Amino acid sequence: MVDWGVVARAFHVLAVVVWIGGVWLVTMALLPAMKREPSDAWLEQFGAIERRFRPQARACVLIVLLSGLYMLYEYHLWSRLAHIAYWWMHVMIAVWLLFALLLFLIEPLQSRLGIQQRLTANPGEALLRVSRLHRILLTLSLIAVFVSVGGAHGLL
Repeated sequence: MVDWGVVARAFHVLAVVVWIGGVWLVTMALLPAMKREPSDAWLEQFGAIERRFRPQARACVLIVLLSGLYMLYEYHLWSRLAHIAYWWMHVMIAVWLLFALLLFLIEPLQSRLGIQQRLTANPGEALLRVSRLHRILLTLSLIAVFVSVGGAHGLL
């Protein structure tokens, strides 16, 4: 007999690893390497990488949502969301919501908001802003992973 809760947890962890691993790679390796590139070159390279990773990140964010909801249902955990003792679950949900907003709402609106034009107008400043945003997102992600695993296993 298959324990679908365990299957959901395995997919949940796998999707988080791919998603946050991608954020780590971009933040800690690709963006620092792009500082050595000419301004227009890094914008083109970053755009190409982002276009390849975005569908993967979106899929992972959806898998995390679906598997997380299934685990809340399967293990009857909904009531935990009402208790401060499970604050780490709120951290996990908040970071997920931040990325969901970025991937599904803000990024599609970029052209309408003129963000791409502002990036190309001052590529050096854009690289600093993109790097700063990625460091913040990575830090929040790592905190969420740590407190989620710690909370789920009684550390917190």
